[in-house]
Amino acid sequence: YFTGLSEPAMALVANVQKGSTLYQPNFGGIREEWVQPIDIINEDTISLFGMNELKFLGRQILGYEAGPYFSKEDYAHIIQDLQMMIAQKQYIFTLYPSHPSEYASVKLIIDRLNNFIPNLKEYIVDISHLVARLRRKKDIAEIETIYQAVSITHAGFQAASRMIKPGITEAEVQAAIEYIYRENNCLPAYPVIAASGKQATILHYYQNNQVLQEGDALLIDAGAMYQHYCADITRTFPVSGKFSDRQKDIYNIVLEVQQHVVEHARPGVWISNKNEQDASLQHIALRYLKKKGYESYFKHGIGHFLGLDVHDVGDRSVPLQEGDVITIEPGIYLPEDSLGVRIEDNYWIVNDADPVCLSESIPSKLEAVEEMVQESFDVDVI
Repeated sequence: YFTGLSEPAMALVANVQKGSTLYQPNFGGIREEWVQPIDIINEDTISLFGMNELKFLGRQILGYEAGPYFSKEDYAHIIQDLQMMIAQKQYIFTLYPSHPSEYASVKLIIDRLNNFIPNLKEYIVDISHLVARLRRKKDIAEIETIYQAVSITHAGFQAASRMIKPGITEAEVQAAIEYIYRENNCLPAYPVIAASGKQATILHYYQNNQVLQEGDALLIDAGAMYQHYCADITRTFPVSGKFSDRQKDIYNIVLEVQQHVVEHARPGVWISNKNEQDASLQHIALRYLKKKGYESYFKHGIGHFLGLDVHDVGDRSVPLQEGDVITIEPGIYLPEDSLGVRIEDNYWIVNDADPVCLSESIPSKLEAVEEMVQESFDVDVI
């Protein structure tokens, strides 16, 4: 986020007075023989990344990979510099939150360094909450990158819809989506969910090993990751090309809920706030579903922040602000009917207007979704 670099196992030290230093593992030229570098980083290119100085972390590492259980010698240079900072009573601002699962890889490195610098943690100041505030508000370049991830995801859904018919496996649908990702030099932002029938009532169903059956609905939750930024889209398709009357009723309710929630998505409104339910998208959705009799069949949150992570950082106790990117994803899950329907889109929160739907090009109206599936059939569906 701060450097634009993708190369792993590096450390950035930004000193307000002295400028920034990038530390890289010392592979002694061996890594280049085994692994294609993502970024070309050397004395000639370091200034292009906005940094003043390039250093090795420490002595030459055996092999071409750096692991978390490094020796003192492997990190000797940065250890020496950190010790000098501490001797001068300088605090080190970094990502060290108390939450057990946040920035785990960074905390692992700091914990390891503390073995070699016993008083290191006394000078560590966690700034993860400040970084989250920065990452939460997206600038126009970030919006354009997310939009590109969404566009590639759209192509993936189009490819998937051409595969859908009875007798095809969920895995084949997944493969069609992932082919599009790789064709566009992307990775999945998360494992593709292709859940047919009752499997669609399992929120994180990843096996994708069932055969699509006549009359089932197929829930696809997928998102491409483009230049590290994620899309997160869900659509529900009729395997036979036409939804049953029961499926249509549920589908239209879910779509209505989403449209109702979108009308309330504005700066000043919370994604979820039990103390401010009239201005809480979660509770607005639940109230609408309660009127329809399906409140208890909506088992997850109405949405989350989106960005470098699928569930991106951001303080949910703070209401929505201009520049936020969120998902809005109502769903109804009926195990007794072997039916799960979710519709999920990605929205950019702006001032004084409806949120911008970054995924509006991906059809979500019932008839349009049916047509996407029917286009691959050899004969018209009656």
